[in-house]
Amino acid sequence: MRTIRQLFSFVVLIGLATTVSLRLIAQTNPKPQQLVIVDTDIGDDVDDAFAVGLALSSPELKILGITSAWGDTALRARLLDRLLCETGRSDIPVAVGIEKHAPGQGAFTQSRWAERQPARSHPAAVDFLLEQIKQHPGEITLIGIAPLTNLGAAIERDPATFKKLKRIVIMGGSIHRGYDNPNYMPVRGPDAEYNIAMDPAAAQAVFSSGVPLYVMPLDATQLPLDEVKRQLIFTRSTNLTDALSLLYQQWSRGNNMQTPTLFDDVAVAYAIDPAQCPVTPLHIDVDAKGFTREVEGTPNSFVCLQSHPDLFYDFYMPRVLNQKLTGSCVKEP
Repeated sequence: MRTIRQLFSFVVLIGLATTVSLRLIAQTNPKPQQLVIVDTDIGDDVDDAFAVGLALSSPELKILGITSAWGDTALRARLLDRLLCETGRSDIPVAVGIEKHAPGQGAFTQSRWAERQPARSHPAAVDFLLEQIKQHPGEITLIGIAPLTNLGAAIERDPATFKKLKRIVIMGGSIHRGYDNPNYMPVRGPDAEYNIAMDPAAAQAVFSSGVPLYVMPLDATQLPLDEVKRQLIFTRSTNLTDALSLLYQQWSRGNNMQTPTLFDDVAVAYAIDPAQCPVTPLHIDVDAKGFTREVEGTPNSFVCLQSHPDLFYDFYMPRVLNQKLTGSCVKEP
């Protein structure tokens, strides 16, 4: 019996030593940061600001740049300039996207906050995107949380370079569930989701680009930021949460709404941690009206059809609450 106990103790000690060694290896050899570019129509719905805040609060990501998309892209770039300045991340380049408008697009509710930041010149988003891909072939995750106009233009200009992206993660589409139809309600059918419907031709190009595509549709992204969580964020009083609070107030007043839905944040969360939204390989067809339908054929995308709100907020809230990003900006009166 003594020999058996000694053998058991020896095995336990070996196991503990192995665990400690693995932890030391993990600490001394941390996982490399992902290279990402974020394409956003920040300034309309406020979920873009919360999504960019999540990206800024996530050490797993090395943000090569943020590109403004859709509508008044120059003013969106100024909003990004101010947000990055306020949070001490002016080292992140901002590029201005293609200005394009369409009936039904959202109002720029946070324009007054953006206008406080002095205008400056920015590189063109398509030029910036293609140049970064050339510098980092096969390494960049492109997170698209806007109509896909910039991406479609990059494909049209240089499809071979665009195909060297590592992957694309987008918030877009509606497979089974439409707006205001979260997972606990009976399914009533899909809608033409905004990011796809504003520029269906660009979406069609992205879905057929050959780049691995991960899609977070309405089915998985209708996650309301309730009052309790809002108060936790808005009373934290860091540079980031103060900025989010002001942007929220302008959005709320402009839309006469209280509870934002964090659609775009699911795409950022997935890019960091795929366990946030398990995906299914599907072949998705994008029609001229922006509907995204599952059809027979070889899968052209990986689609998350259901997320888990508790898992998401357990992931999201500590990052945004505990990130003490600091900075200062010089603004026009």
